[in-house]
Amino acid sequence: MAAIRTLRKLCQHSQHQLCKLHTSAPRQEAVVISGRKLARQIREEARVDVDKMVLGGHRRPHLSVVLVGENPASHSYVLNKTRAAADVGISSETILKQSDISEEELLDLIYKLNTDHRVDGLLVQLPLPDHINERAICNAVSPTKDVDGFHVVNVGRLCLDQSTMLPATPWAVWEIIKRTGIPTIGKNVVVAGRSKNVGMPIAMLLHTDSRHERPGGDATVTISHRHTPKEQLSQHTKIADIIVAAAGIPNLITPDMIKEGAAVIDVGINRVQDPVTGKSRLVGDVDFEGVRKKAGFITPVPGGVGPYDRSNAHEEHYQGS
Repeated sequence: MAAIRTLRKLCQHSQHQLCKLHTSAPRQEAVVISGRKLARQIREEARVDVDKMVLGGHRRPHLSVVLVGENPASHSYVLNKTRAAADVGISSETILKQSDISEEELLDLIYKLNTDHRVDGLLVQLPLPDHINERAICNAVSPTKDVDGFHVVNVGRLCLDQSTMLPATPWAVWEIIKRTGIPTIGKNVVVAGRSKNVGMPIAMLLHTDSRHERPGGDATVTISHRHTPKEQLSQHTKIADIIVAAAGIPNLITPDMIKEGAAVIDVGINRVQDPVTGKSRLVGDVDFEGVRKKAGFITPVPGGVGPYDRSNAHEEHYQGS
């Protein structure tokens, strides 16, 4: 279990780099908290954990990644994961399979990895080819090796406030909030986006009881989604102390929608065409320039982040009325 926790910390590190936090405070020019700095801190903590395990006589943790098909973004994303694993001393392997692999063959492979005592953590990179049932594959991974936290047992434990594997992006948002000392108890929170891998887990972490086995934030949480009218969303965000933008809509959150002193956490990754250069660029769900003009600060979108992954490319897109 110690090995799987270390693996989860590593995956959480990679998601920290995809989160941008903007906090506005009255009579202050700028407050910027970068997910990248926290990511480096978490990676160092994971490295220390691995060193202690090995020095204590334990086997080095091992991560197995199953990658199906030739999706360039998925290959890039998996490469980043295995490089990060190597950096903290975790061994890993990437098992490549052709896109025409049958669901039965993939399930057989997962069973072998589940029963292999040398494998501490297992993830199957999403998305999968259309002929494969992703939910069946996620549920086939052993809950104790489920690095992504997608197994129905781990999702259920999350909802019951029990200790479990958490999806990386929600866990990263939670760590950002905790490590930067943003108060949550009794606060109003808006989560824009209800995807099962991002929006829903974030909402669960923030609204649940801080006294339970897996402590929550004790916040009052409102979730918006594709059927929430834009004007209704704005009514909620204007009174929100914390806004988590996870909808997959460029510039969904604008400065007129936030109040002074609010914390705005942007986990959106959107590729748009630059009107000046004509080239594509990455933007979040928050209107960075607009927020900067109102709040006096901004965290730019990191270059090169966000190859498509179901854990951070939000499936439930917010749409206005």
